Amino acid sequence: MAAESHAPNAGEYIIHHLTHLGTGKPKGLVDFSIVNYDSLFFSILLGVVGCFLLWKAARAATSGVPGRFQAAVEILVEMVDSQAKGIVHNAHSRKLVAPLALTVFVWIFLLNAMDLLPVDLLPAIWGWIYGAAGHDPKHAYLRVVPTADLSITMGLSVGVLITCLVYNVKIKGVGGWIHELFAAPFGNHWALYPFNFAMQIVEFVAKTVSHGMRLFGNMYAGELIFLLIALLGGAFTLSLGGLALAGLHIFAGTVWAIFHILIITLQAFVFMMLTLVYVGQAHDSH
Repeated sequence: MAAESHAPNAGEYIIHHLTHLGTGKPKGLVDFSIVNYDSLFFSILLGVVGCFLLWKAARAATSGVPGRFQAAVEILVEMVDSQAKGIVHNAHSRKLVAPLALTVFVWIFLLNAMDLLPVDLLPAIWGWIYGAAGHDPKHAYLRVVPTADLSITMGLSVGVLITCLVYNVKIKGVGGWIHELFAAPFGNHWALYPFNFAMQIVEFVAKTVSHGMRLFGNMYAGELIFLLIALLGGAFTLSLGGLALAGLHIFAGTVWAIFHILIITLQAFVFMMLTLVYVGQAHDSH
């Protein structure tokens, strides 16, 4: 006789929501054979959405009285441009760096904003589709916040690292940058070359890892809190305690969602500012 199915407990519920739709579980800290299809799908989708919104704003721009959408985009563009001017002093470089920073901010904001959707909404829809295709809905995994996936945030930070390396070579030349790798920060002396080079490598690695880990840690923690709040609603029953938990679920979810709007905006801004700072440092000579 087959075992009867049972409702998932709190641990099973959280583990299910933290499991990616992908090719499997990583076999170590770094496993390049694993692909998280959900993170890739939502990252690409929201990247296209972000580009479309910016394109629409540019297409509808007018010299007359702007609408609300155009005014909001203009304020955002002016904010990013002013930050870029204060950090990257090369006017030619800003022609690429400022749009890059704007794209980073909009893209990460949209990725973070997926955390504001009800935690069971898209997974439930995917579970229905998965079950309709003849599969067991219990194995219909889906995570909808790409920035709560370390592979996505580290991919973004590595992209910033590559941009910095390109500008190091472009601004200083290959020879000048190699000389800087061995001559800074302790001084241009042959006995200090190994220590200088080691410190430069440590700096590049530390900036890249902290850049990606900061965004991941904040969004992962936010996702966990939303899941814990959702468990309050799952404890609803027609009793005094059950009604109290349901009321707490609604109250806590509303308060955390409102506060989380600040978090997702701040995290996008911090990532953008660090991108500008790191690219600006690539223009400086030691």
